[in-house]
Amino acid sequence: MLALHTPITLPSSPPRLGYGQQALSFGSCFSEHIGAYLRDGGLQIEVNPYGIQYNPLSIAAGIERLLWGKPFEGKEVFEYGGLYHSFLHHGSFSSVTEAAILEKMNGVYEALRPQLPHLRYLFVTYGTAYVYRLATEAYGGVMGQVVSNCHKLPESCFTRERMSPEALLAVWIPLVERLRHDYPDLVIVQTVSPVRHLRDGAHGNALSKASLLLFAEALCERFPTTCFYFPSYELLLDELRDYRFYAEDMVHPSPLAQRLVAERFASWMLDDEAQTGLPKAHRLHRELRHRPLHAEGQAHRERMEALRRRIDLFRSEYPLAQLHDLPLWID
Repeated sequence: MLALHTPITLPSSPPRLGYGQQALSFGSCFSEHIGAYLRDGGLQIEVNPYGIQYNPLSIAAGIERLLWGKPFEGKEVFEYGGLYHSFLHHGSFSSVTEAAILEKMNGVYEALRPQLPHLRYLFVTYGTAYVYRLATEAYGGVMGQVVSNCHKLPESCFTRERMSPEALLAVWIPLVERLRHDYPDLVIVQTVSPVRHLRDGAHGNALSKASLLLFAEALCERFPTTCFYFPSYELLLDELRDYRFYAEDMVHPSPLAQRLVAERFASWMLDDEAQTGLPKAHRLHRELRHRPLHAEGQAHRERMEALRRRIDLFRSEYPLAQLHDLPLWID
């Protein structure tokens, strides 16, 4: 049969992720798609505790602060445009008062801290090798500090540069060594986001992605039993090389492409039990999110009772799986 696509052979799988094992995900919007897919499948994964982060240096800073840092303080946030912001956090954390943003930031921080001793898997998705550094101390930051988000501050507040693989490794090698010391069984899975950053131009984007790919490969070579690479970038650009797999902006993956890559990731990453339970958990979550036209009707009550029985059956089959955000009537 004539081949109409370029199949991508996945690398050897790392130790498999299963139900009951704690995982953390950091990185670009693509990491949120993969993380949500796993979370809805019953996996115990927390996704982007700082919101979306694009570059490896911001991701490294976020990991260090979460694992070995302290709660956030008022001196770490600043006011601009009527909102308070954090240079380490995405704009989704920004709030109208200092107290409100600190409550959001520290709420996530404190909720995750008790789970960290059980950390088994770390997923990181790199979006770009370009970073923005503060060129001013006007907003309480440190000169030269790499920021996760510019929060629409004037461009004059920043300098911009593309990090080389060597510069990224200078930060990440000590980080991975410390992670290996504190979490000897930790598995780190890296991937490069297939989303193109065309504000850099097609050539600039290619150079950025190349830096990320070389950096990830070097980490895998340096730490072959800890660091692994999943080719989501290659899957979309080669195996799914067709604009029907892109959103209307022709840059972001379409929902279909996100699902196809997530399914390949799950088959590569999850153990047999989790692969069997994942589609069942997905169906349960879809039904739990369904909003009926007539919630007071007999048919809806009967459907809810049948759903409760299915949830109880799922829990008996997969006692370590987690169904997230269940309504109170389920428990």
